[in-house]
Amino acid sequence: MSVWIAFRTIVRKEFYRFIRIWPQTLLPPAITTALYFLIFGKLIGDRIGTIQGMSYMDYIVPGIILMSVITHSYANVVSSFYSTKFQRNIEELLVAPVPNWIILAGYISGGILRGVLVGGVVAVISLFFAPLTIQNPLMAITVMLLTATLFALAGFINAILAESFDDISIIPNFVLTPLSYLGGVFYSVDMLPPIWQHISLGNPILYMVNAFRYGVIGISDVDVSLAFLMTGGFIFLLTLFALWMLHRGTGIKT
Repeated sequence: MSVWIAFRTIVRKEFYRFIRIWPQTLLPPAITTALYFLIFGKLIGDRIGTIQGMSYMDYIVPGIILMSVITHSYANVVSSFYSTKFQRNIEELLVAPVPNWIILAGYISGGILRGVLVGGVVAVISLFFAPLTIQNPLMAITVMLLTATLFALAGFINAILAESFDDISIIPNFVLTPLSYLGGVFYSVDMLPPIWQHISLGNPILYMVNAFRYGVIGISDVDVSLAFLMTGGFIFLLTLFALWMLHRGTGIKT
């Protein structure tokens, strides 16, 4: 019972941490999303026309929603856990009788909460620009949760390995953002030259975006079952890696 009290405490702390500063955590993605929809959807979308029978605005909505989930689930965990390390609050968790998997689950749950909440805000904003009719709600929700879990885990690992605040911005700026923009959010892979189509298939975010798009509007450029398999495999591997680093005390024990 005590471990679940610890889990609830960590999750509650994480939730109140980003809700308390909502002008920094929830408002910016709403403004950014409105600009995406206005510029890409309205101004440029009318010139592009349709993609696979869907209007350009309808096509990009799922990708923008999931891109927000990816960004904020990652950002929440990497900033929160590194701050815990930097302020030496991590020592309180280490000396307490709290299993490593509870610590990991608590922070990951906080990242999922923020990612899904931001995704919901973005979905509401999209309603002002395009009707949002979800074809397969169960699949869409499952993909969103799995994606948030994966990138929350990635943020946790980044926070463990980071030695300065600069280190927690390298991955988002130079890896996460390029992969997200090149993950089929704003275009279909079929629109690319053959060589770039093959290169794009090596981007894991492409599969997640397309699986979520399939759940929302029923269109995908890739095999959806492969997307689930890939996402589940990454979650499994990153979970084992994160638990292994916690057990060794990598980056948190001196």
